[in-house]
Amino acid sequence: MPEHDEDVIELLERQHREIRELFAELETATGDERRELFHGLVRLLAVHETAEELVVHPEIRDLEAAAKPVVEARLGEEHRAKELLTTLQKMGPEADGFDTLLVQLRDDVLAHAEHEEREEFPLLRAHRPPERLHAMAATVRVAEAAAPTRPHPGVETATANLLLGPPAAIMDRARDLIRGALGR
Repeated sequence: MPEHDEDVIELLERQHREIRELFAELETATGDERRELFHGLVRLLAVHETAEELVVHPEIRDLEAAAKPVVEARLGEEHRAKELLTTLQKMGPEADGFDTLLVQLRDDVLAHAEHEEREEFPLLRAHRPPERLHAMAATVRVAEAAAPTRPHPGVETATANLLLGPPAAIMDRARDLIRGALGR
């Protein structure tokens, strides 16, 4: 399905599949390939979660009062994943203990994706018309284009992302360019 035809749920489910595939590839990769796959995972998770925090979670919170605990639980999961991802990033894929923490991150992230798919996405599908879901997908793509490329624990709300996200994104993207130029 071409990206521009996806609604927000299809877009996020496709990204969840990409995240699962990256985790699977990381299990067997070594050396430079492993490092590059890990950097790709960090980037995908960072921009994916930022977009959800800016677009999806606020939309679900607005649906009904009963949805607020669902959103709060997802934000808590995202915070824990960002902390673990930050630790892994500081360690690097060659460090002792990296694999153990990577398995923990994988299990947490995949459980988080399952919770979204089981609890949040059905709410959106039931309460928002298709044109709204397609507009949300376009908004998610814009948010991802401007999102930080590294995890920033503590920046999980839409307000925090709007205030702190742009400067963090500029710094992250500059670091990405430097890392690329240095070949690391």
